[in-house]
Amino acid sequence: MTTETLKYQRKELELKALLEITQAINENKTEAVLLNIFKFTCLVHLNIKALVLYVANQDGFEERVVHGVKANIPKFIPNSDVEDNRAIGKLNLVMPREFSFSELDIYVPVYHKDKMLAILLLKTKDGERDLDLDFTQALTNILVVALENKRFARRQLEQERLKKEVEIASSVQRMLFPFQLPETDKLKAKVTYFPHSRVGGDYYDLIQKSEDEVFFCIADVSGKGMPAALLMSNFQAALRTLLRSSSDLKMIAEQLNFTIFENTHGERFITFFLGYYNYKTRTLKYINAGHNPPVLCWEDKKATEQLEAGTTILGAFEKLPFLEEGERKELKGFTLHLYTDGLTEALNPQQEEFGEKRLLEYIGRNLCKDPMGFHNDFFEKWNAFTDEVPKRDDITLMSLRFN
Repeated sequence: MTTETLKYQRKELELKALLEITQAINENKTEAVLLNIFKFTCLVHLNIKALVLYVANQDGFEERVVHGVKANIPKFIPNSDVEDNRAIGKLNLVMPREFSFSELDIYVPVYHKDKMLAILLLKTKDGERDLDLDFTQALTNILVVALENKRFARRQLEQERLKKEVEIASSVQRMLFPFQLPETDKLKAKVTYFPHSRVGGDYYDLIQKSEDEVFFCIADVSGKGMPAALLMSNFQAALRTLLRSSSDLKMIAEQLNFTIFENTHGERFITFFLGYYNYKTRTLKYINAGHNPPVLCWEDKKATEQLEAGTTILGAFEKLPFLEEGERKELKGFTLHLYTDGLTEALNPQQEEFGEKRLLEYIGRNLCKDPMGFHNDFFEKWNAFTDEVPKRDDITLMSLRFN
């Protein structure tokens, strides 16, 4: 057989190999099918006896194809163990003694621009027959790029799915908040809420149980994002169920704590303030579960106080270690400001926190202000302080004026 005939036969086999792999890619075959076609193409159409293909991921090179290798080889090679000198075509794999590539005498690197995408190690069948390394490298490149494209497509689909989930969670969360806040002679309410991301971990509510009774609350879940939003939606459902059947704040706090602990096993917690006002008795009752103390403004005394009585954070212990119900009587015209820590922990460009002191001083100067005007003026000053520094947390301020 002449040299020209051998070259012709080899080119014919290479074309068959190329056709098989490209046809499988065009038909959008799975990764497993592509890898199998590549392996058998190399073994049948090319002068290859044994091979192992490592494909790059974020942390190193993962074994994806192996055939005819008797020695112990690693399933994964970290980036730190690969020393590649592309200029002189030398590859050095640093690995523990139990691993060996001694029976594989050829290596074919696969690059995309300057990044190594794969390492093909192989042994030829017949030492007298040539192996077209350029073609083998090109064929491997086609396979690896196809695998990369599949991984990229999967990542895009995953991102689209996650985006859709976030949109749904955001819509559900908006439904948790009161659709409309009261603006009557008896009660005026205003809330300003800035979520840190599409779904937040802050929650506020106002529930008019009867003509003379109103509940109001504010809460903050540890953590952010979807897990915090899901826990908060469960918390809201449990709270509303309890409020329909009881006005006992201590019982409600204990039940909520048990529900959160049962769901999260103490790994997440919620700070929570629950208040109750009765217009007939002019009595305010409340429980503060580790939350930033709301500020009560006494209109007749021209004074403020922080409402701290209550218990620890909810969800940290199976049973609350202590529990106290706060009470204030003979309340007529008064205002309450409830907020989450994102408000006071906001930073300015000098990395200073807005702080509780600035908030209390502002409230002290605006004791009897209408909630709408209070929020407009306060956030004008708050925004001037933060000066567009990105928010680190959800921010909520709820102001209630009882007449």
